[in-house]
Amino acid sequence: MESLATFLSADHRDCDAALTRFEDAIRAGDPGAIQQTFDAFHRAMVRHFAREEDALFPTFEAATGNAHGPTAVMRMEHDQMRMVLAQLEAELARGETSRSLAHADTLMVLVQQHNMKEEQILYPMCDQVCGDAAELLARIRGIGED
Repeated sequence: MESLATFLSADHRDCDAALTRFEDAIRAGDPGAIQQTFDAFHRAMVRHFAREEDALFPTFEAATGNAHGPTAVMRMEHDQMRMVLAQLEAELARGETSRSLAHADTLMVLVQQHNMKEEQILYPMCDQVCGDAAELLARIRGIGED
């Protein structure tokens, strides 16, 4: 059976690839591709955040009795990434892509640091303490898969 860590780490890679496609579109200067790749990246990130915040984190917190530990830090980091996503969204809505690459680079740094913490610390802990991983993984997979 696939572990939570394996599935969620692969989800990270999908989000990373979407961010790279967005950065490539900015560099190419094609407004249509910029918006299309941003929209795809934004959807991937929102889905990933929901998978963690709506399913993984509450299950981990219930299993450990701790809502103020690693999941609180991860939520704070999600909020930081959401702020940069909102900046990018606003810039694109105004047609101002001159700063978008710098913001995308900032987001890439935030994402990479965040992913490392989750993949090396939180996800392995979740695999150990979250009980029925198959049921939880089914719930996580179902989020955002309309």
